[in-house]
Amino acid sequence: MLYYMLYYANNMAEGNSMGKSQNQARENVSRYRDKMRTQGFRPIQIWVPDTRSPTFAEECRRQSLLISNDAAEESVLGELDAAARDIEDWK
Repeated sequence: MLYYMLYYANNMAEGNSMGKSQNQARENVSRYRDKMRTQGFRPIQIWVPDTRSPTFAEECRRQSLLISNDAAEESVLGELDAAARDIEDWK
C-alpha cells in the first residue's frame, strides 16, 4: 500500500495522471505480447496448487502418512533413485 501511495504521489507531482501511466503499462504489455507471438510463442494460463496455503501442507502430510512404511512406496522410491543416478548432475 505504501508503494502505491508513493507511486501515486510521484506521478501527481510530475503532472502525470494515473490513467496515463496505466495506458503506458498496457501499451508495454501489448508490445511485449506481440513480440513474443512473432517469436512463435502463445500466452497460456496455468493454475497450480498454492503451496503457501495451510491446507496444501496439511494435505501433503496426510498423503505422506498414508504411504509411510508402505512396501510399494519403498519399491517406487528405489526405482526413482536408480533412474535419477542416470541423470547427469543429479543429487
